[in-house]
Amino acid sequence: MHVHILGICGTFMGGIAALARAAGHRVTGSDQNVYPPMSDQLEALGIELIQGYDPKQLELQPDVVVVGNVMSRGNPLVEALLDSPIPYTSGPEWLARHVLKDRWVLAVAGTHGKTTTTSMLTWILEFAGLDPGFLVGGVPSNFDVTARLGSGIHFVVEADEYDTAFFDKRAKFVHYRPRTAILNNLEHDHADIYPDVAAIQWQFHQLLRMVPRQGLVVAKGSDAHLDQVIKQGCWTPVERFGADAGPDFRWRAALAPGADGSSFSVLLDGKALGQVEWPLLGLHNVDNALAAIAAARHAGVEPAVAIAALKEFRGVRRRMEVRGEVRGVTVYDDFAHHPTAIATTLDGLRRKVGTQRIVAVLEPRSNTMKLGTHRDALAASLKGADRVWLYQGPDVKWDVRGLGAALGSHASVATSIDELVAGIAGEAQSHEHVLVMSNGGFGGVHAKLLARLRA
Repeated sequence: MHVHILGICGTFMGGIAALARAAGHRVTGSDQNVYPPMSDQLEALGIELIQGYDPKQLELQPDVVVVGNVMSRGNPLVEALLDSPIPYTSGPEWLARHVLKDRWVLAVAGTHGKTTTTSMLTWILEFAGLDPGFLVGGVPSNFDVTARLGSGIHFVVEADEYDTAFFDKRAKFVHYRPRTAILNNLEHDHADIYPDVAAIQWQFHQLLRMVPRQGLVVAKGSDAHLDQVIKQGCWTPVERFGADAGPDFRWRAALAPGADGSSFSVLLDGKALGQVEWPLLGLHNVDNALAAIAAARHAGVEPAVAIAALKEFRGVRRRMEVRGEVRGVTVYDDFAHHPTAIATTLDGLRRKVGTQRIVAVLEPRSNTMKLGTHRDALAASLKGADRVWLYQGPDVKWDVRGLGAALGSHASVATSIDELVAGIAGEAQSHEHVLVMSNGGFGGVHAKLLARLRA
């Protein structure tokens, strides 16, 4: 089969391309911005890439076109495709039909922590010798690839609630029909397609309607929005987890007061199962670990094996990833782009570094951030930093200076990457931690800052 993929350089669609190629299909694809590292990874797999969306690429006469959700009506290639007899489908639908249909699917959903928890769960199954397939929205350091077919029955997928395609406005995850489902948390996000939390809850309810009676739902125990979803209807056993222990939590963690999350004991029904010691930080990652251990147990992996696996888990790129240290200044890269994620990331770093100075650098880049949906909550989420730098990007539709004013004298706003780098470097102090947060490349600010500090 010849599969042609539109929007192939996105993490999800690039993963679909890798899976299709591994399954023996001829794969080609196009994107508006064909650039490394994804372009290098795809070309190494023997996938032909086309720059842009010229309708002439349909002259390749593929057997099917897989359409990424970056594509919309009015795009010349989309209009040509609709006028042609060539079959088309979405990435999630192609995945469901050609990869997931005969697999034990473990889906990881939630507003935060999907990529990290998916990576943890995949590594646990790999460590246990089950050779799982996976598709992750990031790069797990234990694998260094975003997707793999695997030879085992299990397939772990990051279950995104974003919409599927221009012709299918359901959440991606409704296509996956998991036997094991993790619900990490639920907050308002993706404001460009969901007007409120209730709209997202409806999508999560559709997901629960597909989990079989012999399956398992692993749900965060102290999330009111998830509670409401489950009360709408759930026909599957539910196991609750949470570092913040509750009376009906099957899975809990024991930590020392003020601990940074790098060491904790795992408890099932109040009984200690073992101790996790790892390089990750933050109570949110403790929650992620509990969810992964619970899901792996449903797939047949004993908790002791899962705990041993997590001791060798090396994290995910762009999740509190140290990009370098110069003159006592450590620069981190993190994907946080929601007030809750920003606050929990800062809390985890604070628990590690104590009173040492933290500089938070934020690019409001996601569609929700650019619209300003969460701007009233951002000031509180950044309070854990000693110094804050905000970037007023050209696509941000609200005045970031208002947020800077709310934070007071320890916050500044930059309107260019050069201004930002100069400002941070000019104030840099030894034993300082610069936490850069964005869901994009942020103009290469990390490398530019490290170069400036070396100079």
